Amino acid sequence: MSILKITTFQAYLFWENIEKNLKNLALRLSSIREKTDLIILPEMFSTSFTMNAEILAEEMNGITMQWMHQQAIRFNCVITGSLAIKENDKYYNRLIWMRPDGTFEKYDKRHLFSLGKEDHVYTAGTKKLFVELKGWKICPVICYDLRFPVWLRNVNAEYDILIVVANWPDKRASHWKSLIPARAVENQAFVIGVNRVGHDGNEVYHNGDSMCIDPNGNTVYYKPNDEDLYTFSISDEDLHKARRTLPFLKDADNFNFTD
Repeated sequence: MSILKITTFQAYLFWENIEKNLKNLALRLSSIREKTDLIILPEMFSTSFTMNAEILAEEMNGITMQWMHQQAIRFNCVITGSLAIKENDKYYNRLIWMRPDGTFEKYDKRHLFSLGKEDHVYTAGTKKLFVELKGWKICPVICYDLRFPVWLRNVNAEYDILIVVANWPDKRASHWKSLIPARAVENQAFVIGVNRVGHDGNEVYHNGDSMCIDPNGNTVYYKPNDEDLYTFSISDEDLHKARRTLPFLKDADNFNFTD
């Protein structure tokens, strides 16, 4: 039986202030007192959800990537979250999966939030990311992706954990609180959503509501309203038991996603 220890940070983010965010995040993370395997930060954790990419997007060797590597070394664990990246004259809302040895994987947000004109600034990704940690198969995605079940469909049990990093506004909190359990139950996987709290530079308020839901739809962790750094454990025995008891993934429709 494999136990995975996960630390989620439902953080307050300072608007378009990379230096202040990285300093504050590092300070808050210092309160971690137990060994963790994975630290999850919100979407665009170094800037908040900004469309000012021409000024704020970083190269892949920029300060935030360096900071992520430092934190991975510091806690001897994987750290993940998304940031604004400039590459080949294009901008991406890119999730980074950073390991302590400096190797990393990346995922570019597939579904860009057109209501906020994200699609006018950033380039959409075309490929899912699957990573492994202590034997767990993990699929990390970004915010608006949560609304698209075809993209997140757990075909042939490709993942055990779906991670959603977000800047999800409070005015649509009921959607967030409905969709995360739905994705967990329909895909027989743990789903971990990590949101931010507080107002952004556009006076949009974020209530957090970060959570972990197990494959049966039960709540492992849930936190509204306040900044929160929390470490919890999940067991693959709970995952396998859920899939044995009600093995409906094998009856799912087979399909291939084409761009």
